[in-house]
Amino acid sequence: MTRGDTAKRLYLSGYNCTQSVVMAFEDMLGYDAKTVALITQPLGTGIGGMREVCGTVSGMAVVLGILFGGDDPKNPLKRREIYKRVQELSQRFEKDNGSIVCRELVGMTKLGTSKGNPYDRPSDYKKRPCPELVKYAADILEEYIEEHKNELK
Repeated sequence: MTRGDTAKRLYLSGYNCTQSVVMAFEDMLGYDAKTVALITQPLGTGIGGMREVCGTVSGMAVVLGILFGGDDPKNPLKRREIYKRVQELSQRFEKDNGSIVCRELVGMTKLGTSKGNPYDRPSDYKKRPCPELVKYAADILEEYIEEHKNELK
């Protein structure tokens, strides 16, 4: 079972997109599931349900920050490094999925537009690609971590 499979299972059990991606890596992060779920909940559905940056992309950024980021505010090199990692994975996600914007990914607007209704009915979720996007994000993140495991802090 891949971490993507785990993330998809978590999503289908009721966690949001960001929670699902991050919780799939819980064993690597040093935080328990409850803490991860609490910290990442506000980032779901495009940050607080606003349909902005896809929660799966936010989830990848959170995991990258914990595993590869720095905590010294006076170290701009580390900051640039983590930004580069986030941008690399975000670009891959966008290339393969057409966007990193939630409302575009779920078909609430045309790709490349910024207008859309940030609210929808729960019944609309059955038509959404979210379970597969959650799986995809966790899988490419797992692959990235494996490729860069010698750089983990």
